[in-house]
Amino acid sequence: IELLAPAGDLETCKVALLAGADAVYIAGKNFGARAFSKNFTDEELCEAINYAHVRGKKVYITVNTIVYNEEMNEAIDYIKYLYEIHADALIIQDLGLLRYVREKFPDFEVHASTQMNIYDVKGALALQQLGVKRVVLARETPLEVVQKIAELSIETEIFIHGALCFCASGNCLMSYAIGKRSGNRGKCAQPCRKKY
Repeated sequence: IELLAPAGDLETCKVALLAGADAVYIAGKNFGARAFSKNFTDEELCEAINYAHVRGKKVYITVNTIVYNEEMNEAIDYIKYLYEIHADALIIQDLGLLRYVREKFPDFEVHASTQMNIYDVKGALALQQLGVKRVVLARETPLEVVQKIAELSIETEIFIHGALCFCASGNCLMSYAIGKRSGNRGKCAQPCRKKY
């Protein structure tokens, strides 16, 4: 079992690791699904990784938004940078980006983001065949399905707390339709929390 904590900035990252987290997941300024967090500059990403590694801890970087065609070169440069600074793993949503990473950086560990909405054994197996080491299950996955997936040879990660959406977590089309704020771009307006 690994205790993994989110960290929206460098101070939170350090506190989480000192408080006992085995690893943290963080995002750079682009391509992370928490667009309204402070997030990390490239220099802060490097500092966080070095801070964690000296302490025997890990840092996973979220690249868990859909990447538009015109952003692909920027995303590729970002992946190269994360590889060079020795990020422990990427947490990816976009299948095209996943394919690129598997082809160009076969030793770069990849985790499938909860944004991929994996709810069943077939989905977990499909990602394993694509070279994914860990699947972060959708928050809505029933416990009996979580247990079946945990029996596979792919690592399984689950949220033990956090927001639940009446839409598919992270993929709320309602947010975009109402206010042009896409959950797939980390900008969900959280319409499910409103009183109607």
